[in-house]
Amino acid sequence: MSSTKVLPEIEKYRKAGYDIDPLFVNRWSPRSFTDKEVPEDVLFSVFEAARWAPSSLNIQPWRFILARTNEDLEKFHSFILPGNRTWADKAPVLTLIISKKTDEKVGENAPHAFDTGAAWGFLALQASLKGLSTHPMGGFDKEKAREVLNIPEDYAIHAVVAIGYQGEKSDLPENLQERERPSPRRPLQETIHEGSF
Repeated sequence: MSSTKVLPEIEKYRKAGYDIDPLFVNRWSPRSFTDKEVPEDVLFSVFEAARWAPSSLNIQPWRFILARTNEDLEKFHSFILPGNRTWADKAPVLTLIISKKTDEKVGENAPHAFDTGAAWGFLALQASLKGLSTHPMGGFDKEKAREVLNIPEDYAIHAVVAIGYQGEKSDLPENLQERERPSPRRPLQETIHEGSF
């Protein structure tokens, strides 16, 4: 859902310090999802965007394990922690982001996680353009995920991401409703260190 300006419901919480495309400010990570099915062409456009992320030596270490059938979603639910289950169970799509730590070209691929983070960023922005919401979570049992999904040891496990259409805040448990808003960012001046740290 491309927008030429920052959405009013976002503007209350976020303001860019410099002129950037509103897409970056409008994207956030809600917890409330509808159970509306995501059409395959829309869903796969999100992963297609991730495919074009920059990659050291073009190794493309990222992989996405996708769950959208009831059977596959139940597998994911088995390793997501209860606090996240309270909202993530409603998402029609879950994906686990992993990356291959080695490559035949270089042996140990030191930037595998860095490159995979770029792919996640592309995925999240394309999802936003398509009117979808994404919410990454670290609250899951990585070893259980490795076992349940048969992930080889030479893959690092990073995050589970819920993907779907945003739901109503009122559909969330009361303790999460007050947190259901875009988060701010620290000022750019606190992030950039010019010349040295």
